Amino acid sequence: MTEPSPPGLIIAAPSSGSGKTTIALGLMRAFARMGRVVQPFKCGPDYIDPAFHTAAARRASHNLDTWAMRRPIIEEIVARESAGADIVISEGVMGLFDGVAEPGQTARASTADLAALTRWPVVLVLDVAGQAETAAALALGCARYRDDIEIAGVILNQVASARHAGLITPALADVGLRCFGAMPRDAELSLPERHLGLVQAGETAELDAKLDRIADAIAKSIDLDAIIASARATRLPTSGGAQVHLPPPGQRIGLAQDRAFAFVYPHILSAWRSAGAEIRPFSPLADEAPDSSADAVWLPGGYPELHAGVLAAASRFQTGLKVLAAKGVAIHGECGGYMVLGAGLEDADGARHAMTGLLGVETSFAKRKLHLGYRRARLLAPSALGPAGTEVFGHEFHYAALSANPDEPLVAAEDARRAAVAECGSRRGSVSGTFFHVIDRAA
Repeated sequence: MTEPSPPGLIIAAPSSGSGKTTIALGLMRAFARMGRVVQPFKCGPDYIDPAFHTAAARRASHNLDTWAMRRPIIEEIVARESAGADIVISEGVMGLFDGVAEPGQTARASTADLAALTRWPVVLVLDVAGQAETAAALALGCARYRDDIEIAGVILNQVASARHAGLITPALADVGLRCFGAMPRDAELSLPERHLGLVQAGETAELDAKLDRIADAIAKSIDLDAIIASARATRLPTSGGAQVHLPPPGQRIGLAQDRAFAFVYPHILSAWRSAGAEIRPFSPLADEAPDSSADAVWLPGGYPELHAGVLAAASRFQTGLKVLAAKGVAIHGECGGYMVLGAGLEDADGARHAMTGLLGVETSFAKRKLHLGYRRARLLAPSALGPAGTEVFGHEFHYAALSANPDEPLVAAEDARRAAVAECGSRRGSVSGTFFHVIDRAA
């Protein structure tokens, strides 16, 4: 007998910066402290928020991406990860209806698209600083904009006083929208930021105490019982079944994992393990070499520019990697991992640090330039990502400039609107790299 899916909600907002991450984290921690098993998800490709979700809910968060993931993959992730949970809390991305689209298509990859697919109701977080009754008009517009999603209710954020909240809540009631509560303006509840958004969860000092403070404020200001009562089970199949994911690059995979190499999508690792691959973590920052018996090595993204000097001096790490490359072992780097596979990395102060040199790429943070967006890439040569001709979906998000790339290109890439992009990756023998993080295969 198939286990019924737990009820779920999506925490969304009309725009970025409204406080949905803080509210989502507070709800996750508050419910977990109540003894509820909370399954967190993140809409879209963001790889920083899920680490905070995991800390708040004490259960691993996974990404759900309606642009870069095939529907069967989303169904499998939801079914597998929600099993045994009491409630699902998914955090949205950007504004509720903000997404990307190919020419002639409606927006995709929005929070609303995920809400329509899953049928999880939306809790709308409104930053009402400088607003009163207008906040109700904004919420009503969101509730009526699409008829395939449900707005369960509203949480007011950045409320100046009880009087301020009192100017808004009657207007919400007049248009038939429930207010779950009002969060006061409090700088102590904000989370620190870095150039790629929030700092990584593992780097936030006293994170548990911070999450508990947020949960305390949530419990004091929000009707948690009403939030729970508004959650609904997904309409997706409750048994996702085995799906064809991106195949593992090897049977025994050396995976760089530390503060410099902090990110790889968890569904990728789950798929590799399900396919029978063995993941063997190692820390380049601790000057550890990958397992000498590995038949593939994966260097995820992260913040190598903050540790460039340490990585440049990590002789055991570099030697071990070069030994495996000389044997023809498949080695792949994504974003930060790609930079470390290159010849050199220039930090924000303009100092160049020699990297592994397995690729010829030179990157620099001396002049920051944002590179951001989805990528649809076709492999021009075989690599750890698959055979030549394979199409994959991914996401690129970094501020590094590319000053040299003498190696053969690995991919021909387009953005979400099917326009060609400069990202072409690099390949030299069995070593490859891309600025984008792979999410799924295209078919």
